[in-house]
Amino acid sequence: MRIINNHNESNNKQLELFNISKPLELTFIKTKFTFIDFFAGIGGFRIPLEKLGGKCLGYSEIDKEAIQVYQQNFISYYNVQELNLGDISQIKNLPKNVDLFVGGVPCQPWSVAGKLKGFNDPRGQLWFDVIRLVKKYQPKAFIFENVKGLTTGKNKDKLEYLVNQFEQINYVVKWKVINSYDFGVPQNRERVFIIGIRKDQENCYNYQFPKPLKVHIRLLDVFDELKHCKVIKKVKLSPDILFNGNIPPSRNRFQRNDELNDFFTFSDLRNGHTTLHSWDLIQTTKKEKMICLTLLKYRRSKKYGVKDGNPLSFEDLKELIPQLKESDLIKLVNKNILRIINNKYEFVNSKNNSGINGIYRIFLPNSETIGTLTATGARDFFATVSINADNPEEYKKKFIQKIYTPQKFKPIMAKHCSQLQGFPDWFEFHHKDNVAKKQFGNSVPIPVVYHVAKELIKLLDIH
Repeated sequence: MRIINNHNESNNKQLELFNISKPLELTFIKTKFTFIDFFAGIGGFRIPLEKLGGKCLGYSEIDKEAIQVYQQNFISYYNVQELNLGDISQIKNLPKNVDLFVGGVPCQPWSVAGKLKGFNDPRGQLWFDVIRLVKKYQPKAFIFENVKGLTTGKNKDKLEYLVNQFEQINYVVKWKVINSYDFGVPQNRERVFIIGIRKDQENCYNYQFPKPLKVHIRLLDVFDELKHCKVIKKVKLSPDILFNGNIPPSRNRFQRNDELNDFFTFSDLRNGHTTLHSWDLIQTTKKEKMICLTLLKYRRSKKYGVKDGNPLSFEDLKELIPQLKESDLIKLVNKNILRIINNKYEFVNSKNNSGINGIYRIFLPNSETIGTLTATGARDFFATVSINADNPEEYKKKFIQKIYTPQKFKPIMAKHCSQLQGFPDWFEFHHKDNVAKKQFGNSVPIPVVYHVAKELIKLLDIH
């Protein structure tokens, strides 16, 4: 039984997810259904499906390092004959009468982190191979996963096209964007799950996506390094104190408008009650801070250019700060906060996600979520001690004194990514941490697949 312990006094209940036995143990469990694992990656679909009684008849993957990890975890002398199907675009034959097709179709063509080429991207065209194989072999049902971007904006018509194609080849199709946070892992990860059920199945129109679990956990519940931490009960604050009366529209569901954030962002390009700037982290005068905040405020003004962040000349800044001297700006250049580009001044840290000194975000132990894991990774860390405060100024000061300066924080490593995706303890990930992190970023959250598939298996009444 995989149990996550909540270490705080106010909530000491045990948070149980679901049993995940080792693959070899599953060979002695009666098979309830069969499945093909497309775009198999490192086995994010396979683990929960085997837990539900599924038997994998073949897997399709082209990444050699992912195949290595997949095989070391799932392929043994018990199932050495299992089909390694290779590239999905080259698959001509599959076993007949397979119950389920599953897979996380490559998401880059639809992701804001990619180039949004959609079906013009060769990876986007892999959907046509999915449709081809579903049409030919008519599994009882399928589950495919992709990024939320497939459901929004200019991509939504592509999703409607895919749904229409599946409906034309004899399937009832439903889809839903699901956040992994709602199924027991502290990660803000929204993904669309597309379910298809063959129309001759008795309950083909009755599938319902699982309801969110009433179990929410924090980083301190899953990371071993945080077992000593307790949940902090935060004070309630007016939005006027936190946002000067102007709540940013970009805040997500985990950023409450009456509480201090559970993370700190390092950026010279944005502002906020838990944003730290380079001039906060090194010794600067009040005037230097004021100069930096002025540049931060006006660098996006259309008056100074069309870019989302324009350098300003000394003359521009002097209009905004009449008492300004050019020597004031040179001091900030010497402190490596500003730089001169074509006789204009901009921040040295000019890329938002690059952060400052290699750090983009530090999440506190109290945090209910961490940012979405991606294949490209992020400069994210977690603090190993907790802090609390009654106002934003004190909060920042405590963070710098108790966490940043004494370096009481650690980087997100592969073992943490494994936990943030809900992988079981027995899973052996790639020996190179950077490769493993990329693979986890490409994978699916195990608990979400488990609950989505569980509802489908019950509906199909597969035995």
